[in-house]
Amino acid sequence: MSVTVIRPGLASTFQDTGRHGFQHLGMPVCGAMDLRAHQLANLIAGNERDLATLEVTLMGPTLRFDAPACIALAGADLSPTVNGTPVPIGRPLVLRAGDVLAFGARRSGVRCYIAWHGGIALPHVLGSQSTYLRGRLGGYHGRALQKDDVLPLNVPLDEAAHASLADDLQKMAIYLSAPLAYNPRRRLRVMRGPQTGLFTDEALHTLFNSEFRIANESDRMGYRLAGPALNVRENRQLLSEGATFGTIQVPADGQPIVLMADRQSIGGYPKIGHVASVDLSQLAQCMPGETVRFEEIELAQAQQLDNLREQALASLAASLAPMRERIARSVRAS
Repeated sequence: MSVTVIRPGLASTFQDTGRHGFQHLGMPVCGAMDLRAHQLANLIAGNERDLATLEVTLMGPTLRFDAPACIALAGADLSPTVNGTPVPIGRPLVLRAGDVLAFGARRSGVRCYIAWHGGIALPHVLGSQSTYLRGRLGGYHGRALQKDDVLPLNVPLDEAAHASLADDLQKMAIYLSAPLAYNPRRRLRVMRGPQTGLFTDEALHTLFNSEFRIANESDRMGYRLAGPALNVRENRQLLSEGATFGTIQVPADGQPIVLMADRQSIGGYPKIGHVASVDLSQLAQCMPGETVRFEEIELAQAQQLDNLREQALASLAASLAPMRERIARSVRAS
């Protein structure tokens, strides 16, 4: 009832939707960088959306399944294979004991998410299974995977039902509506924030009409952007306030930083705007050296886009009910 790590990959950590309600204690939220892909992987594996998935970054791990399992992959295409044979992302995959899941060359994106039906047996720390690397807590012993780690499965499948389950799942269609499909935009949508007025008109024009390169120093805490400086009208002392996923803060050098999943709990740099939540998944799939551009939208538009995505996820979950039921019938009795 486990999975053994043969090779750990570059940075493979377990993430869910985050550790909420503790920022006032200095605890970052963490969670999946690409929430869309995390939730899709879970739904396609027959889970609820919030179960922890393995977030694989750029170079994937090699995993040996020591028990049958149903999994799903979503997000980046890192050339996944099972026993050397290519397998698709966005489909349920049924693996036998002894099967080996591996990854190869990057085709698109940066982060791939692996969901197991029933999930991996991990402790909850402050209500979440997300890994916080700097704090060494959550996930699997508070760290990225290492060689020879053994990941215990919560729900093993019945070996005898393997073939029929794989056949039945292969016949089931999965339809992703437009709000859930990965269609990269040329410009990420940004809303103005309460501190936008501290910046010069030239800074705002620059933000929405210039190209910014993602710097090598970028990580799960924040994406540092290199480009034209965004200047404030005057230097002012600001009170620190809560930091949010997608906030664009600008330090004294004028080079913006987009706060990401592992962002600090509070920050005092002026904030020129916020990336709309629906576009954070696209940003999370960009890597250092790539460039991004921005366009302005209103808060009401961002809220509408977020609502459409939530409705699409709910519709997808409902449409996959027969798949969940079919997988559940193949779970091995304890």
